Amino acid sequence: MDTHFAVAGGARVGVPVGDPVRTELPRWPFTAMLAFFPLWWVLGFAEMAWIPLAACMVVLMVRRGGIQVPRGFAIWLMFIVLMCASVIGIDTSGRMIGFVYRALLYIMITVVFVYVYNARETLTMRYVLGVLTLFWLWAVLGGFAGIIAPEFSFRTPLSYVLPQGLQANELIGEMVVRRLTQYNPDSWLALDPRPSAPFLYTNGWGNVYSITLPMVVAYLTLIPRGRRFWLLIVTIPLSLVPAFLTLNRGMFIGLAVAAAYLFFRFALAGRLRAVALLSVIGVIAGIAAVALDVGSKLTDRVETSSSTEDRANLYEETFVRTLQSPFFGYGAPRPSFTDGAPSAGTQGHLWMVMFSHGFPALICFLLALVWMFFATARASSTAMLVLHTVQLVILVEVFFYGVLPNGLILTFPAAALAMRELRTKPLSPPVSTR
Repeated sequence: MDTHFAVAGGARVGVPVGDPVRTELPRWPFTAMLAFFPLWWVLGFAEMAWIPLAACMVVLMVRRGGIQVPRGFAIWLMFIVLMCASVIGIDTSGRMIGFVYRALLYIMITVVFVYVYNARETLTMRYVLGVLTLFWLWAVLGGFAGIIAPEFSFRTPLSYVLPQGLQANELIGEMVVRRLTQYNPDSWLALDPRPSAPFLYTNGWGNVYSITLPMVVAYLTLIPRGRRFWLLIVTIPLSLVPAFLTLNRGMFIGLAVAAAYLFFRFALAGRLRAVALLSVIGVIAGIAAVALDVGSKLTDRVETSSSTEDRANLYEETFVRTLQSPFFGYGAPRPSFTDGAPSAGTQGHLWMVMFSHGFPALICFLLALVWMFFATARASSTAMLVLHTVQLVILVEVFFYGVLPNGLILTFPAAALAMRELRTKPLSPPVSTR
């Protein structure tokens, strides 16, 4: 059978000549991943439901054929190969469970990127931003729930299905018992309860909020000024309440970076209305911060916990230990040499990649994020510029947040959407091969 391969801003693989018009890739797998997230969370499957849904995406793409990927995507694929190779460092069954789980999440994120990049007809910019806005709303509602009932918890249906031996695993144990806040009086950090639902950790909540809030603003530019528009306008300032009460310094940094970068790009383009809007949002955020006494709360947190110094010590230990296994790492985080401290290879995704998978994998991982940032830099419209800006936010936050899976499942489809929209050149004429 004759096949052709065409490249124009992307690489097309295995497209039979003369095939009928390709069927459209449906919306439902992507929608089910993010719009139904609270359901997966209540059932206990939130951290795993995305994997079988990604498998459905693979089946749909194989049936359709003619799948394209953008130039430069091989950098990320190289990271996937090196990540998988680091399995040689796994030494216990418990760490093997964690390794397989993280590997499946990376593959899932890869599949979502490719799916969004190819689903031009169904996953339009407005639709994708709408789903991501709904995901932001779930986070905001979870944040308010944590404020109202900080010590509430419940056992999920998953807890009645999984063997007790598996539930003894720390990660799985956190999945089967849901909590609205991250709080442990005996933990490494002596902190009051902070909102985390519908995610495992408060930092995960902050990571999601700092990435999705700009997308909500972008979504507002694409919809008419009806009921949905004004509902979001009211919800945005209200969302600052749980956001500030998480006391997530990393989230504040991410939002500040996004605001400063957007301000610069809008000012450079002479878009004064956008500059004025950002200024108004900044003033509202400042008033909310003063009203909630965020400054003193952050100061108290720094004074009552040594998290900054402890993180620095942990990062130093992580780097030094990685030097002893520089090419493939250890496959997974390992207990710290400091009693009571988190495991080496945690407290930031960059450090986990370095420690678990080695320096070559770390280089490919960072290069992939840098590639996504520059590949979307030609954005001009407000929505496209926001999709580009969140690539900068994730680059900043990987240093101190664990962004797998929540941060990456948001930024990767955003990058795919932006790259797809920027791919304006027509495909080259097909070249027949045998």
